[in-house]
Amino acid sequence: MATPSTTAPAPPGRRRSVTGTRRSVAVLFLLPALVLLGALVVYPIGYSLIRSFYNANGDGFAGFDNYKAIFTDDSIRTAVKNNVIWVVFAPTVSTALGLIFAVLTERVRWGTAFKLVVFMPMAISMLAAGIIFRLVYDQDPNKGVANAVWVGIHDTFAQSSAFPNAHPGRESPLRPDQGGFITTATVHTGQTVTLPLVGVAPDQMPDGARKAVAAKSDPGKITGTTWQDFTRGKGVGKLGAPDPSELGYDGMRIEAVKNGEVVASTKAAADGTFTLPAAADGAQLRLPASNFKQPYNGVDWLGPTLVTPAVIGSYVWMWAGFAMVLIAAGLAGVPRELLEAARVDGASEWQVFRKVTVPLLAPVLAVVTVTLMINVLKVFDLVYIIAPGSSQDDANVLALELYRKGFSEGQPGIASAIAVFLLLLVIPVMWFNVRRLRREERR
Repeated sequence: MATPSTTAPAPPGRRRSVTGTRRSVAVLFLLPALVLLGALVVYPIGYSLIRSFYNANGDGFAGFDNYKAIFTDDSIRTAVKNNVIWVVFAPTVSTALGLIFAVLTERVRWGTAFKLVVFMPMAISMLAAGIIFRLVYDQDPNKGVANAVWVGIHDTFAQSSAFPNAHPGRESPLRPDQGGFITTATVHTGQTVTLPLVGVAPDQMPDGARKAVAAKSDPGKITGTTWQDFTRGKGVGKLGAPDPSELGYDGMRIEAVKNGEVVASTKAAADGTFTLPAAADGAQLRLPASNFKQPYNGVDWLGPTLVTPAVIGSYVWMWAGFAMVLIAAGLAGVPRELLEAARVDGASEWQVFRKVTVPLLAPVLAVVTVTLMINVLKVFDLVYIIAPGSSQDDANVLALELYRKGFSEGQPGIASAIAVFLLLLVIPVMWFNVRRLRREERR
């Protein structure tokens, strides 16, 4: 015979939770958290929503005018456009790189050390990362790492001219022509031509340059000298003639032009002398613009065109490690027998990756992508620090525009409207994430 329970049911006014704790006690313990939640989340959201319907002074009802400004103000529209670019590319690239790193590091002997290096930028604050990449993207190749590498690659295939500032001096036989210089008179065989230039410091002349000498005439050809004619004054040197202290323009290109067409060309020797064939008879001699091409200074990473991709690059540098760690954790839970079975069936490594690994990692990839999308919608620090003042308008995003409207331009109503708009953009992403988590719990 069963022994009757001695525990009496709780009175209706003193109900307990499933854990046996009184509801009143549970509420008492939750009260501090609820107060903080209300003060730090609910109240600011509610106040921003109300403030978004008032004018800049807060004493007049503006209706939906502040929200209309989001779609009519040029700076806000630029911010919305840039936010779309951020949401599309930053999470996608970060997740893709994280997936590649996670898969490849499984096959590398020093995979753990590699993961540590890739994840290390996550330990750096956005402020520090912004300062680092402001220097990385510096226009000067002697300071900016990106342009130092880019200029090195460029100069390997297309060397810059050694005479970017060279130009004719006084009493010169040359005149400007299409970025270069051309003789005012035609030349003929047997004639010796002088093509003096100025504007290049002696320490900037090519290493192979030698003392300029006067060319010797040749009856069947045209000869001449091109050199740095810098000596001036009585007893210092003769104008328009090579002096012992002057250097020839080693490698200077000379073209013979007739009726706009090049009929012959040559390059000056180390002492500046050159020789053209009889085909140049009756032509004008031209020093083409390629001789005076300015040194390549790299890419204007922080200019209006590339500033947004450049800032996104710094974000990817920081968050690719975060994506890699989460994906690597998911990859550790992938059943190895499935991968081996696919290989046994004759699948290549690319097929195993595309048709087995990626589908099994789909839930993890979704978590990473959604998390980064939410994070990207709030990006502010990197744009504010990396983009210089001259191109900050072109790199503008909603979070930065919110700050500028609220604190720099004195328009808190529009700033509140932007804040509410950002909240509305985040809600669908969060809703998708919550639904996905609930589906995972039911499995």
